[in-house]
Amino acid sequence: MNFLVTNDDGISSVFLHELVHALRAAGHTLYVAAPKTEQSWVGAAKSRSRPVHAVAADRSLGCATWIIDGTPSDAVNIAVGHLLPRDVQLDAVLSGINVGLNASLGFIIASGTVAGAFEGALHGLPAVAFSQDLTFELYNELKAAGDVPSPELHEIVRTSARHAARLAPALAAATAPRSFVVHNVNFPLPCTPASEVRRTVPARVVVPGLFSPAADDGTHRLIFRLGDDLSPAEPLTDRAALAAGFISHTVLDYKQLGQ
Repeated sequence: MNFLVTNDDGISSVFLHELVHALRAAGHTLYVAAPKTEQSWVGAAKSRSRPVHAVAADRSLGCATWIIDGTPSDAVNIAVGHLLPRDVQLDAVLSGINVGLNASLGFIIASGTVAGAFEGALHGLPAVAFSQDLTFELYNELKAAGDVPSPELHEIVRTSARHAARLAPALAAATAPRSFVVHNVNFPLPCTPASEVRRTVPARVVVPGLFSPAADDGTHRLIFRLGDDLSPAEPLTDRAALAAGFISHTVLDYKQLGQ
């Protein structure tokens, strides 16, 4: 298949690179358009008030690659509209693998990773977002190491990427064009070759108090919280599936909004 790949952690993310390597190993043709810098929690924002630069680059990914000085939504919109060869027929837009989960309503709506996939859906394409659950400790270790994962974490991400390469073509083929559907896939920690997929719904999580009190200079800073899960016991939620060691697959059908 022909896939456009983006993310919100930026072009240098090892998690993105492992997804690309796994997809290429599975025989797919890829085009990568990813943000220049991390764009986490920007949602579906587009850069309305400034010009956006798109630069072709060789990042040793083995496919056409562009660095976009903007958001994930910018990257997909510009790539589809201006960067891809005119004779290319995309089968889907894939976004990720995100550093950290994108499970529950609050995180899905805020996610740049999910938004990158949603931009593909807005272009009438099947779309899949992939995210890797992490503990606070692992996330902090990763950032302290300059986003270079430990060997153990790197192997987990490789395993998740192989699952993604297996799931992506099936999900793309099962999704009708112009259906406004995004498949939101979250990998558990650890993700193993034997990890099974479960169909889920977004958890109902409230996430208040994400910013610190004002500092002396009047500024507030984001404090990451997982929030409080208010979900009923059934049906199975994305958060519950991850906690049980399953790969969570949530179908986000945007046609259902307002119904």
